[in-house]
Amino acid sequence: MSSSCPSKLPSLLLFASLLACLVGASMGGDFLQDFDITWGDQRAKILNGGKLLTLSLDKDSGSGFRSKKEYLFGRIDMQIKLVSGNSAGTVTTFYLSSQGSTHDEIDFEFLGNVTGEPYIMHTNVFSQGKGNKEQQFHLWFDPTKAFHTYSIVWNQQRIIFLVDNIPIRVFHNSESIGVPFPTKQPMRIYSSLWNADDWATRGGLVKTDWTQAPFTASYRNFNANACVWSPGSSCTSASPNSVQDSAWQAQALDASGRNRLRWVQQKYMIYNYCTDLKRFPQGLPAECKRSRFL
Repeated sequence: MSSSCPSKLPSLLLFASLLACLVGASMGGDFLQDFDITWGDQRAKILNGGKLLTLSLDKDSGSGFRSKKEYLFGRIDMQIKLVSGNSAGTVTTFYLSSQGSTHDEIDFEFLGNVTGEPYIMHTNVFSQGKGNKEQQFHLWFDPTKAFHTYSIVWNQQRIIFLVDNIPIRVFHNSESIGVPFPTKQPMRIYSSLWNADDWATRGGLVKTDWTQAPFTASYRNFNANACVWSPGSSCTSASPNSVQDSAWQAQALDASGRNRLRWVQQKYMIYNYCTDLKRFPQGLPAECKRSRFL
């Protein structure tokens, strides 16, 4: 059963509207049904009847895909196995984005490294075309040996980044103090694998070793519990269990979640824009005054 809500509402009514409509859910991880290959020719492949997608990179080109649907708030999960071996110079991405010069975006980027060195997991949030809100982490496992789940929870109050359901970062809605937050632009899901050896590994000092090509990343078990946006008409749902599937609408961290977040940020965070005084000599961004463990 589907429901809909008006798409052209004053911003003050948007939250109430979203709560009123059932939550759109794209279940089952069917890449044939839910995604389009956007570039890379045959370097991107959908396999196993839509249950597996692989991206590859060689010296001529990388590859990428995007979701057929647009979403306005929700929880997005994707299992990814990253490029193994010497992945220096390569970047694998998984992110949400709208379009245009004032676009919104929520990013996971995985920066490759030489064999034996850890990947760098880069996160960022853009709103109204402005980003510069980077946090970077090492992982507590080898992300090339098996699939791991990377998740984005996006609601009116906050954005939560999770790895295997462990929160690694929370970006709160601080519009009340003048900080833009993505609330109005529906976003698609994107992913890509491409060469960025001018900056990705040690600031570009380590170049891509093309003798190791093609480089391959794999995806499976996509899931979206989200408001599926139809331009000019409605927010729809095909979910049989709206109560369970709408938990993301008010999702926050409980005491256990805060403890896990603290563990990740204390042991595995390697860069936080909110502590970079050299970058912001006139003062840290306003949102940085809020505790990162809330």
